[in-house]
This record gives sequence, structure tokens and C-alpha cells, in this order.
Amino acid sequence: MRCPYCQNEESRVVDTNHDLHGGIRRRRECLACKQRFSSYERPVLSTPLLVKQGGTREEFDREKLARGIRISCAKRPVSAADIERLVEHVESELQKMGKSEVSSRVVGDMVINGLKDLDHIAYIRYAIVYLRLDDLHALRGEIDRLLDS
Repeated sequence: MRCPYCQNEESRVVDTNHDLHGGIRRRRECLACKQRFSSYERPVLSTPLLVKQGGTREEFDREKLARGIRISCAKRPVSAADIERLVEHVESELQKMGKSEVSSRVVGDMVINGLKDLDHIAYIRYAIVYLRLDDLHALRGEIDRLLDS
């Protein structure tokens, strides 16, 4: 593991923690500059191809998903850890399906359900794009459904 501060190749593991999804967080100390840093390990499992509405297929991109969720949660009281948990949940659910291809709607549905629990404003922001709420009446209807639940 290369030190992010001095680029030295030698470090020692100070602490190791396991998370619920099979990942490992290691706290390390550089032997040269004595700075501490964390490294994360998670199992590499295959995720299915996403079948878009037009029939095109696309690799699941964890960073693209996280970026979309972060945009929805911008300036909202949603922590980075909550966003990461939602991304991990979606990714692990896709892996558990064991399919080679999944509709992109499945991913969108998982995200929208997760955002509904996290933050209602982030949910509405995501829903405007995902559910194509392109007029005020459609948006009002979605807000009313959210308020009724």
C-alpha cells in the first residue's frame, strides 16, 4: 500500500475493521513519514449489465450512481456515509440477483425507495428526473402522495 502523503511503499496496519457488506477498513501508518491513513478493501463481485429503455446495455457504474445520488442530496442534511450506504445497498442487491442483465428501472426503483427514507427533498429531486415529472401537476401529485404516506 503506497502512502498518499510521501508515496512510500512501506506501511504497517494499525487497526482492521470489517463492515456488514464484507468489506475491510484498515488503518495504516507509513513507516517513512509516520502519517496515518485508511485503506478500504471490498470483494469484487460481478454486477449485471443494465438494460436501458432504448435497449442499449451499459455496465453498472458505482461512481455514476453515487454522483446522481449526491446531486439529489446537494445542500441537504444527508451524510456522505448515508449516500455510501445507499450505493452499497443497491450494488449488493444487484449482485444478489445473480442475473447477467437487469433493467435500469430496477436500479432507479431501489434508489428512489432509499431516498424516500433518507430525505424527502432529495427524493423529489431524484423523482423529477427519474419519474419524468415534467409539469407542476405531476410534481404536485407526487408531493401529495409523499405527504399522505
